[in-house]
Amino acid sequence: MGLLGSHVSVSGGAEKAVARAIDFGCDAFQIFVKSPNQWRNKPRSETEVEAFRAAREEAGLPVVAHAGYLINLASPKPEVREKSHASLIDELERCEALGVPGLVMHPGAPQDDGRDVGVDRVAKGLDAVFEALGSSSVKVLLENTAGQGSTLGIDVAELERIRTASDHADRLGLCLDTCHAFAAGVDLGDFDAYERFVGEVADGPGLGVVGAWHLNDSKFALGEHRDRHASIGEGMIPMAAFARLVHDERFADVPMILETPYGDDGEGHVRDLATLRAL
Repeated sequence: MGLLGSHVSVSGGAEKAVARAIDFGCDAFQIFVKSPNQWRNKPRSETEVEAFRAAREEAGLPVVAHAGYLINLASPKPEVREKSHASLIDELERCEALGVPGLVMHPGAPQDDGRDVGVDRVAKGLDAVFEALGSSSVKVLLENTAGQGSTLGIDVAELERIRTASDHADRLGLCLDTCHAFAAGVDLGDFDAYERFVGEVADGPGLGVVGAWHLNDSKFALGEHRDRHASIGEGMIPMAAFARLVHDERFADVPMILETPYGDDGEGHVRDLATLRAL
């Protein structure tokens, strides 16, 4: 079974996220390294950074981070691209300090400028970020999307176009989201469709570039291009899809992170982890 885990809060200090992941019963976890809805945040203290690193080392739990939602390297607005560039550098530096090896990022949306222009902008923007950073062990994990509007990353092929257009493809991996794939038209409950999807990764960038999965059910039906997460077993994705994925030996060492609703009692991820482990 894969490394099942949860997105957890860093409220009260980054090290508190490790304790929350342990309380949830996680094998892996995901965090934000700064507020996802602000361009800037105050830096973390050295004491907090050291406390997080020590807590995670003691727990032995793999971790990934999710980039802020404002970042859009494909934007038609130069000022947004500039802010995105600076924010992404900041987040990658925070990941490096905390010892987080991968940062999940939505590719962005070029709006009316078109997908080809968007792919080129994202690749060049990432190259500029990596060159500004210099050496760094942190990878950017490009996430597939539901295909709403002009959002890039509707399929593996488009994510691979960004990777191959970059001069730093070795610093780019993938994060695959079940809800997004389903919303984009991949019937993960069908064995052949699932194998085709995984085959696109294997034949394109390679399975080794998959740094994380997001395990989310979908509130909306197959191919509706709407990104709305549901608790596992309460949405439209067949349970067979989750059973197949969590037992797929090809991803046995990959963090599989829940981003489902916490619920009014805050125990939603605990219930979803139990559901997945019972499959």
